[in-house]
Amino acid sequence: MAGPSNPPATMKIAVIGQSLFGQEVYCHLRKEGHEVVGVFTVPDKDGKADPLGLEAEKDGVPVFKFSRWRAKGQALPDVVAKYQALGAELNVLPFCSQFIPMEIISAPRHGSIIYHPSLLPRHRGASAINWTLIHGDKKGGFSIFWADDGLDTGDLLLQKECEVLPDDTVSTLYNRFLFPEGIKGMVQAVRLIAEGKAPRLPQPEEGATYEGIQKKETAKINWDQPAEAIHNWIRGNDKVPGAWTEACEQKLTFFNSTLNTSGLVPEGDALPIPGAHRPGVVTKAGLILFGNDDKMLLVKNIQLEDGKMILASNFFKGAASSVLELTEAELVTAEAVRSVWQRILPNVLEVEDSTDFFKSGAASVDVVRLVEEVKELCDGLELENEDVYMASTFGDFIQLLVRKLRGDDEEGECSIDYVEMAVNKRTVRMPHQLFIGGEFVDAEGAKTSETINPTDGSVICQVSLAQVTDVDKAVAAAKDAFENGRWGKISARDRGRLMYRLADLMEQHQEELATIEALDAGAVYTLALKTHVGMSIQTFRYFAGWCDKIQGSTIPINQARPNRNLTLTRKEPVGVCGIIIPWNYPLMMLSWKTAACLAAGNTVVIKPAQVTPLTALKFAELTLKAGIPKGVVNILPGSGSLVGQRLSDHPDVRKIGFTGSTEVGKHIMKSCAISNVKKVSLELGGKSPLIIFADCDLNKAVQMGMSSVFFNKGENCIAAGRLFVEDSIHDEFVRRVVEEVQKMKVGNPLDRDTDHGPQNHHGHLVKLMEYCQRGVKEGATLVCGGNQVPRPGFFFEPTVFTDVEDHMFIAKEESFGPVMIISRFADGDVDAVLSRANATEFGLASGVFTRDINKALYVSDKLQAGTVFVNTYNKTDVAAPFGGFKQSGFGKDLGEAALNEYLRIKTVTFEY
Repeated sequence: MAGPSNPPATMKIAVIGQSLFGQEVYCHLRKEGHEVVGVFTVPDKDGKADPLGLEAEKDGVPVFKFSRWRAKGQALPDVVAKYQALGAELNVLPFCSQFIPMEIISAPRHGSIIYHPSLLPRHRGASAINWTLIHGDKKGGFSIFWADDGLDTGDLLLQKECEVLPDDTVSTLYNRFLFPEGIKGMVQAVRLIAEGKAPRLPQPEEGATYEGIQKKETAKINWDQPAEAIHNWIRGNDKVPGAWTEACEQKLTFFNSTLNTSGLVPEGDALPIPGAHRPGVVTKAGLILFGNDDKMLLVKNIQLEDGKMILASNFFKGAASSVLELTEAELVTAEAVRSVWQRILPNVLEVEDSTDFFKSGAASVDVVRLVEEVKELCDGLELENEDVYMASTFGDFIQLLVRKLRGDDEEGECSIDYVEMAVNKRTVRMPHQLFIGGEFVDAEGAKTSETINPTDGSVICQVSLAQVTDVDKAVAAAKDAFENGRWGKISARDRGRLMYRLADLMEQHQEELATIEALDAGAVYTLALKTHVGMSIQTFRYFAGWCDKIQGSTIPINQARPNRNLTLTRKEPVGVCGIIIPWNYPLMMLSWKTAACLAAGNTVVIKPAQVTPLTALKFAELTLKAGIPKGVVNILPGSGSLVGQRLSDHPDVRKIGFTGSTEVGKHIMKSCAISNVKKVSLELGGKSPLIIFADCDLNKAVQMGMSSVFFNKGENCIAAGRLFVEDSIHDEFVRRVVEEVQKMKVGNPLDRDTDHGPQNHHGHLVKLMEYCQRGVKEGATLVCGGNQVPRPGFFFEPTVFTDVEDHMFIAKEESFGPVMIISRFADGDVDAVLSRANATEFGLASGVFTRDINKALYVSDKLQAGTVFVNTYNKTDVAAPFGGFKQSGFGKDLGEAALNEYLRIKTVTFEY
């Protein structure tokens, strides 16, 4: 067993900065054990204190709010004296808008480090995120550097990069990566300094750019450029300062731009724009604009010169035809909301109907506060940040609010009984009933089961537990929607539009969905944002694009002379599909199957895992908002023995898609055959081999080897179930792996710096302990881990076994947990290790690490698995087919191949 690690070094730190980002960095540094001796932030604005200062004052940490640090180029002596009295050893500047003199920067023993939201030396100076998007950079990220007397020119300490998505805005890029990963990066940088391991890498001047601060007066759109460049300009200025143009004798500011115009036809009312290549076109989808290359982009929101935000599709429509007359109860609610506005806008003497939220000094953080306070005030109300932008005056906001409370809004929501929780700095609202025929309903007999939070073992809520009669109702609703409903009558292109809208709604709710995954499945929040939810969104967008591209073919056949023949094929939906999903990636596994199923035109009954039903039910709510017709999607939380079995047996279900164990998969396959010879696809168990040769890049092999096992707490169907390491590097590989394992932070999945959360449920935790005990009993060497973490919840230590021999149980059976199984193989014996790797009845995935391209090709050719990773691992993509060989199942998820699982081919022959 590995010995205890030394406690981390701590320092006295001065935090200089502001904003929620500064607050989070401050909190995490204190959690790490560092002493924050002082916080320097900006003065109160309009009577409101900065979040960083508020948090520090709560902790009793000295807070200073200097309006300036220097005068006439000289540091103010009084300011310097107050700073020096604190005895800081390091200055940490997470986000700072003030100019800090060098007397302060250079004072601490370790100097000062600064966070900058770009990959320096690119985009030095202010507005770095804006310019990342404006220039169309494919990669973004952040830098943490040692402060010097230049403008963002100091030596680099740490950098992290991310992909910039085509429709990213400043807000989405910041919220998805720069904020959560930036906090972790700042903490990591301080840790490196405390340990004496922090590098100082001079910035290269090659590629350096400095664009300057982006302001409203400089954000005017230049129309003489391609559509992509115009899109980048609009999104790079969204929401601040806002890209604008002059049209219809006023200044119009554009928001929410996209290049995803697939299926859009520029038909509607023309909007002449001076200087534009072509007039814009106001359509039902929004405002279509054109670049000088004649390509299109779509803008969904427009801010008028008076500050009012409207849907671009409503540009030529007048104000609402009637103003609602409020009831007495609604007038009471309006006054309560007025009080909320007054608290958020303390500089406004009296909030009137004409009071504009943003012109009165509100910022984006105030939008979040308003939405959350109004949600709390109006129980059961669904309100989004975008609603505030769309109704920015108090009078308009109350009208919008009352319409929503009355159920008169466009989405026409059904009645939903939510379970609400205040968690992760937000209120999550979770449906907990069955979803059948477009309605949330109780199960037969009002049966329920508890869903448990694996972080502490507490009950989240009671969830309706479907019975056999509920399955019959859901199948009947799906069958009716398929045979008689609007879903089968709309065009394939319209079906794609609805799926795009669903993906957009999932993206709007991604933080809430990721929070629910963390609560219900123990998923690490930052991973859930990127993978559990992020890939789900990508999957729906990918298959939405396939809807109008599912095509048959014409086939030349022998002619019935003297007549002639024409033969063609049609690809048709199979009908009602049953989808049974596992608990490790609740939303993503749902999306992988459901997106292909819907794109093909089917209707579906989904059975989520009984222990993780909540994101599936939230997904059901979003299908309603997207306008998916009732009955197309049905969700039945419940047991596999009842719900899964009935779906497999039901005569009106024509396809089953299942992800789970091989044992259950065999049973489902048998039931599908006996009932009505259903079409079936199975993604089953795995024991994926990963072969690491001595000629590999060892650093990368260690990094990816860790990921291959410990990604998502090891609850990963393609996890490397067994690592074969060439003898000459075996000991060094193990040493490095153990060193990395000891750095992993096991903790609350909602903490941004957590690496490893709890196992999904208690039963699985018990199985992992038994699995490791059996490995020890059979003679494998337990290098580290193997035990439950002594804290509430279902936490299990990341575990490493070596000296694992082929006959052992742990060499043959999947743990489905954070257990690395390492076996040696003789130097140069490629064929022998291949024989051992293939000596399993499973064949889901596999991997190889080598610098020898011939060896890589040979091994990838010989490995008997549906996926082979070469010098990487876990690299799945929505466009690449995914599925196993042998007893890991058959059929494919993802990629074009997945569509075939939900289609049938009909041959039609004419004679003429």
